[in-house]
Amino acid sequence: MDKPAVCGGIPVREKKIYYGHQYIDEADIQAVVEVLRSDALTCGPKIQELEDKLCRITGAKYAVVCSNGTAALHMACQAAGVGEGDEVITTPITFAASANCALYCGARPVFADINEETWNIDPEQVRVLTTQRTRAVVAVDFTGQSVELDPLLAHCREKNLVLIEDGAHVIGTRYKDRCNGSIADMTTLSFHPVKTVTSGEGGAVLTNSEAYYKKLLLYRAHGITRDRGQLVHKPDGPWYYEQLTLGMNYRMTDIQAALLISQLDKLPMFSRRRKEIVRAYDEAFGKLPQVIVQREIPESDTTRHLYILRLNPDRLRIDRRAFFEALDAENVCCNVHYIPTYYFPYYEKLGYARGLCPKAEKLYEEIISLPLYYAMTDQDVQDVIRAVERIALYYGVQGTSI
Repeated sequence: MDKPAVCGGIPVREKKIYYGHQYIDEADIQAVVEVLRSDALTCGPKIQELEDKLCRITGAKYAVVCSNGTAALHMACQAAGVGEGDEVITTPITFAASANCALYCGARPVFADINEETWNIDPEQVRVLTTQRTRAVVAVDFTGQSVELDPLLAHCREKNLVLIEDGAHVIGTRYKDRCNGSIADMTTLSFHPVKTVTSGEGGAVLTNSEAYYKKLLLYRAHGITRDRGQLVHKPDGPWYYEQLTLGMNYRMTDIQAALLISQLDKLPMFSRRRKEIVRAYDEAFGKLPQVIVQREIPESDTTRHLYILRLNPDRLRIDRRAFFEALDAENVCCNVHYIPTYYFPYYEKLGYARGLCPKAEKLYEEIISLPLYYAMTDQDVQDVIRAVERIALYYGVQGTSI
């Protein structure tokens, strides 16, 4: 097998371009500074302001912000009543938190295979794997493309399951003209710096259910409430509060909330730019027989968090690692999303073995995440395209072309 090299001896660019990066402007900085100069750094008014803004943007009735996307998933599973002996169905092509949230509650993750073209969880596989122990489905909007919500919801309604949409990638996406976040029983969000909008670290759970909303508030803050309507005992003063359940400290600070409020003002701008980059990539890479682009379902108007390119091993003389290293030699820094969750040693100790989801495992062997973020210039985008094209041509099997 050929050793990866700069194709033609000169990289397409001198400076590296990274796979993801936040965009912070002066408005974001001033929003944070205002909170730092205020009386409340946490548990203050910015939390409610942010939650109200998320509801307006997504159409969800309720929003509960929290410390990160993993916390959001844990809270959602708790609110769904996931517990010992239950099963939670999810996809293996995701960050580990999508399955870990079941383990936190004493339940067992069950991994469903993917649709080999969209790379999202296959609703038919969810149906096949549902048992009497199944309590919830955690469906991941992989790369930002919406999962097939209609069939998933129909199945969950039929079997009395809770549909938790892991929307860590999905903010800005719409499914059948409705914003993701307003459709599933609960939708979790992540605001890590490589996501479309960021609060540094942060998360949220969106829901239309008042019952879930009240539970989420408890699980976010130690299980403690001052709500007079929820107290078990008569309060003995204005200071009185009670712990009603076992919760965690999953609160977001007002500092983070202020940053995210400002970031959300730019969501339409961020979304437009990401779509422009995806269109340019799709147009260029759709012409290359050495690679395969992700198919998008017509129901999803997608704001892509990740752009993932699948290699076509039948048309290349190098494997994924060599292609990855060749891109790095071209000063295009990439990543891989994701290692199947049950490949990890922790899951092996729990009895999971390779071979559970053949389509997901094959996908993992062939994918690379290319740079995608708002601040990429047109030249950056063209440099990425040119680097992929050069490698595809240089290492393509005889008889292929670009």
